[in-house]
Amino acid sequence: NLPATSLAWGLWDTSTGSMAAQFSESDMKRWADKGILPLTPERGMELFDAALGAGQPALVPIELDLQTLRAPEAPAPALLRTLVRAPRRRAAAAPGSSWAERTSALAPAERRRAALELVRATVAAVLGLAGPSAVNDSGPFVQLGMDSLTGMELRRRLASDSGVAVPATAVFDHPTPAALTDFVVAELGKISGEAAARSVQQVANGSGDGSGDGQDDPVVIVGMACRYPGDTRSPDDLWRLVADGTDAIGPFPTNRDWDVDDLYDPDPARAGKSYTRHGGFLYDADRFDAEFFGISPREAYAIDPQQRLLLETAWESFEHAGIDPATLRGSRTGVFVGSMYDDYASRLSAVPVEYEGYLSTGSAGSVASGRLSYTFGLEGPAITVDTACSSSL
Repeated sequence: NLPATSLAWGLWDTSTGSMAAQFSESDMKRWADKGILPLTPERGMELFDAALGAGQPALVPIELDLQTLRAPEAPAPALLRTLVRAPRRRAAAAPGSSWAERTSALAPAERRRAALELVRATVAAVLGLAGPSAVNDSGPFVQLGMDSLTGMELRRRLASDSGVAVPATAVFDHPTPAALTDFVVAELGKISGEAAARSVQQVANGSGDGSGDGQDDPVVIVGMACRYPGDTRSPDDLWRLVADGTDAIGPFPTNRDWDVDDLYDPDPARAGKSYTRHGGFLYDADRFDAEFFGISPREAYAIDPQQRLLLETAWESFEHAGIDPATLRGSRTGVFVGSMYDDYASRLSAVPVEYEGYLSTGSAGSVASGRLSYTFGLEGPAITVDTACSSSL
């Protein structure tokens, strides 16, 4: 029943061999930009002694750069604002002089160019990159090294510099610099009184809301893809298989480490055996290109084959429709998946440690639709429907 004091330490000097030693020079610059300085061993011990005599249950020993925190161009984070004196506010700028107002008055092409320059410069500053040229417009933020903390910093700086209201989830809702630029451009369009531009697909289809197109059925199939036994890799293959009466049943695959000879037993009553040597198989199910979809080999191994096939056929549906998937990123494109039970994960009597972080999401049908939305950057509804045999409806 003795009292305890918990210390949530700030940043330590990287030369002391502490956990901070793993930080790079750009990491340390990010800390300094936030007004946080490294603690020397001597200063750390002083704060340790002070904490022991404070009689408080929880304290944060941290070295703050008050001058940086008081800088008017980068106000202190909300958590620290009560610790520093707020800078005197400058007089409001004259109407029409803000970046958003100036940029919204430009022609559409110039407006997007200006927005992209601002986004790239802000991303480079937040991540400590060499400059805007080091930012890949189409590369996901996560591949640039963005995490939740730097994502919030990007949002704060972009909102401050642009005058545009940027949501806290900006880097997740718009996961590439190009997508975030599109968001800023759309907000600038609102400022200039323009309606938000329709998506590329709506323009191409000449629809919009589906009204006034003279068609009774607003649902139009523009792209298809499929995988079935009998080496059926496309809708055309499926039609030929049905029209020609092709037998899609074949021998057991040899690329799945199955001991087919030991598996076979002509007696149907033998448990754990198969009394047939044939079935309907997808023989190339092991040829999933994980790198193409930005998935590590370890995660790919833990993903149910149904989700792998879903990624492949979704991409092929885009190809069949003549749509570049990148043009849909950030659009309100919905994903609706009819799914049925799977037993991929349940076959493991014990989950290997190296796969336990991926197996639950890899085998959950509820994740299937969201995986497509996340992979292709689609922001419409993502719904997986499991009604057993009628899921295909």
